Order: sequence, then C-alpha cells, then structure tokens
Amino acid sequence: MTQPRTRRDAFRLAGLSAAGLALAACGVQGQKAAPAKPDAVKDYWAKQKKNGKVVFANWPEYMPEDHGPLKKFQQETGISYEYKEVINENAEFFGKADPVLRAGQSLGYDIVVMTNGIQLQHMIELGYAVALDQTKMPNFQANAGAKYKERSYDPGNVHTMPFASGVTGIAYNTKYVKDELTSIDALFDAKYEGRVGMMADAQEIANFGMIALGIDPEKSTEDDWKKAGEKLKAQREAGLVRKYYDQNYIDAVSKGDVWLTMAWSGDVFQRQLAGEPVKFYVPEEGGTIWTDNMLIPKGAANPVDAMALMDFFYKPEIAAELDEYIQFVTPVPAVQQLLKEKAGTATGEDKQALLDMAESPLMFPTEADYAKLRNYTKLTTAQEQVFNPIFQSITQA
Repeated sequence: MTQPRTRRDAFRLAGLSAAGLALAACGVQGQKAAPAKPDAVKDYWAKQKKNGKVVFANWPEYMPEDHGPLKKFQQETGISYEYKEVINENAEFFGKADPVLRAGQSLGYDIVVMTNGIQLQHMIELGYAVALDQTKMPNFQANAGAKYKERSYDPGNVHTMPFASGVTGIAYNTKYVKDELTSIDALFDAKYEGRVGMMADAQEIANFGMIALGIDPEKSTEDDWKKAGEKLKAQREAGLVRKYYDQNYIDAVSKGDVWLTMAWSGDVFQRQLAGEPVKFYVPEEGGTIWTDNMLIPKGAANPVDAMALMDFFYKPEIAAELDEYIQFVTPVPAVQQLLKEKAGTATGEDKQALLDMAESPLMFPTEADYAKLRNYTKLTTAQEQVFNPIFQSITQA
C-alpha cells in the first residue's frame, strides 16, 4: 500500500510529440456527427441485449492487481470480463482507433477510458462514442458527486462516465524549498533558476501559462494563447526551467534535481505515503482538473454489459476498493467515509495509510480547491493548428 507507483508511467496528453500530432490529426478530417436524437438513442438501446461478456480497455495501474472489483462484478451479474491495459496515451490511442471507427469497424472493446481533452472531444464530435442509456445509470445518479455530473466537456453525461480524476498543481521538495508556497508565481521566480520543472504537454503547460496571467483557459482566445506563450517563453529564456517533463518529473523532484515542478496530485500522494519530502498545492490563482472517462465506442459488441460495469463502479464499496489502489480523485464522495471506517479496523502501516488517504486533499479536494480548478481549453480542429505550435515551440525548442 505504501510503495510509490505512478499509474501514468507512459502518460502524456495531446500534442506532446510530432508523432502524436500526426496520429491525432489523421482522424479529424471526418464529418462531425449530428447530435443523436432522443428517439434514435432509445431505438438503439431497445435493440441491445445482455450478452454476458464485456471487454474493458484501460490505462496501466488503474485496477487492483487481483481484479477484485471486476471479479465481484462477475459474481453479482454473471457477466464475464476481459481486462486489457492497452491505453498509454490519448493521442496514440485515438490515432489507432480513428481509422477503424471511421471504417465502421469495431475496436474489439466495449469500454475505453480517455482523458478529457482534444481526443475525447474528437471521439464525441465524430460520433465514435455511443450515447449512453440514462436509465441504466442508477448507481451513478445516486452516488456520483455533483462536480462529476456537470462537466463542461460532456454536459448531461450523454457519452461518458468518470472513472477517476486528478489535479495538476505544483509539487516542491521541502529539503530545498523552505518557504510555504501558495502561488503559481513560484514557477517564474528567479531564485529558483535552473530548478523548475514544467510539463511538456501542450494543454498542461498552456493552462498554467494562462492561469499565471489570470486567464480562464476554458474562455481563452487566440490572443490569450499568444500571451501565455510569451510568458512561458520568457520563463525558458531566463533559464528557470531545468527540463520539460513527460511523467518522470516525480523522480526529479523527489531526488532534488528540480526543487519545484508542475505535478499530478496522485503521483505526489504516492510519494508522500512512501515518506519522500514532497509537498503538493493547488496555486491560489488556480490549477487544472482532468478526468479519465469511460465511454462505449461505436460498434461495441456488448453495450448493455458495458453499461452494467460502468455503473457498477459507482457502488461506494467498489469505488472505495478502486480508490484505495489508484489513489487519485474518485467521483464518489462516499469513498472518503468508507476509507475512514476501514482505517478504524486496520492496524500499523495500513491503518496510517488509510487515514492519510481519507484526509488528503490530493484524493479528496476541498470545495476551495475545486473552486480554483479549471478544465483544458476546448479547441476546434482549426484552432488546434494554432494552439499546439505556440506551446510546442517552447517545450521542444
């Protein structure tokens, strides 16, 4: 329970590399699908039936190694499962999925998990994500937190259900940084010259550039992107940034190679459980919240079974089992109390770890934290061609 892991060992969002861009761009030439009419959605689901099987494609380190939640699902429903850890990057996954889905073929998966952002937006707009049967989401409706029922990128949860979330904030090594940091300005402070880590991902770094200027990324314009790009370019040219990281920033800050860095909440929490000298905070100016979402891809063979599994994850006891392993932000608030109750019967290191989880704002952000969190900029295909080069010119220079 206390060993450091990062479930995002290969995690990069959209726009990180030229290869990723090529993959991401290859599918967006298709026509946007018209919104599904209610009658069409109803007719689609009326034709579907339970088949007794579901194939679930997910990211690494996102399910207990013993598959406990999946085994419980199989026992309760009689639906067997195949679980495949095949998603390592949104751009890469979309690049492979797009020609298959565009050709009207099946990916061979009934559920896939994708992060909100450019590729998920394409999945929805191109009609690659099946409109969900809202009558088959009782656990979600009863147990999902309000923040996970009002997501701007999928209003009304028409196409997706959250699996887990995380926060992009700032981590710092307390051996080297003795101040109690609270502001995003620390990333631009000359006293940390050569000791700052920034993310290489275009969406991540763009958000922080805009937040540092007081700009809400979700409401940003092309002029705002250029201003943010100039601020980030000045940071680089001043020699503040040691490196632009994919996911290995966490080792760098733990070892002191960098003293402070953009960071994902779950990665830092796992290092804290292991006793490493890192702290995490959401800047007072704001941070980013991202969500990995379950969806049913077009052509899925077992959509009824998929809906049953997606909703099963919203049972509080199942959500708690998942979150104890994942250690990111659960969409089910009741998990916090369940972890406290489990800690009450545990002993030793397990007891302390459970208490640490239940009390951590990295796993259970406060209302004040949520109020400061922003989503990524929503981009059209044409806007991507402007947005990505602005920020990639900084991280790849």
